[in-house]
Amino acid sequence: MKVLFPLLLLPAALFAQDDAWDDDSWDDEEASSNWSGFVEAGLGTRFSADPLINTNNTLEDLRWRLESRWQPGKATIAFKADAGYDGIENDWVIDVRDLTLAFAIGSGADVKIGRQVQTWGTGDLVFLNDLFPKDFVSFFSGRDDEYLKAPGNSLRITRYSPAVNIDFAWTPVFEPDIYLTGERYSFFSPLAGGNVAPNPPLSAIEPAESLSNGEFALRLFRTVSGREYAVYAYRGYFKQPNALTPALEA
Repeated sequence: MKVLFPLLLLPAALFAQDDAWDDDSWDDEEASSNWSGFVEAGLGTRFSADPLINTNNTLEDLRWRLESRWQPGKATIAFKADAGYDGIENDWVIDVRDLTLAFAIGSGADVKIGRQVQTWGTGDLVFLNDLFPKDFVSFFSGRDDEYLKAPGNSLRITRYSPAVNIDFAWTPVFEPDIYLTGERYSFFSPLAGGNVAPNPPLSAIEPAESLSNGEFALRLFRTVSGREYAVYAYRGYFKQPNALTPALEA
């Protein structure tokens, strides 16, 4: 179901706190062409067994992070990706989390285009107006908090002015949440009246990949007397399935 969220006016300072996902200031970053990264292993398990899941483990990860940033002229090219093996799904994983081109238009507008993790709002784990894609499977599995935010292919423009600042994000192709499907975790089903773990896993019907189904997100914000006020708008789809279309009888 397509939804159009109304504008919300919130004093962001009421919820403000240090946020690992705060928007970076491009002006403060130093140009760099060096590569960096790390190798990480993760293991997670249940303290009590889930009768619907064959294994107690929820995380069996070996990941290698590689990232870099270049600054040719006045533009910035960023790259960040993970590669590794997922022991729960028995599959190799490549996750490109950032592949973007960023540049300024004049002295008051910034543009960032490409695959990127986006966020805006009021603080850690508070997503009142942040409708960008999330990875809840990763979050419940115990991976680092940064993996709760899933990447998407978007164009983002930020315009600064004395009157009001404008943040605009356009995602041409719908990007859903990565939600529970019954592979690592069972979940409650109102139809079954209890927890289920479908086999094959739950698979939702997504909107057609057309520009008419793209997502638009808008934020108008301004700081007054040390307090930030913001207005948010969103046009798009719910990020995970919340309805069921019954199968038609032959």
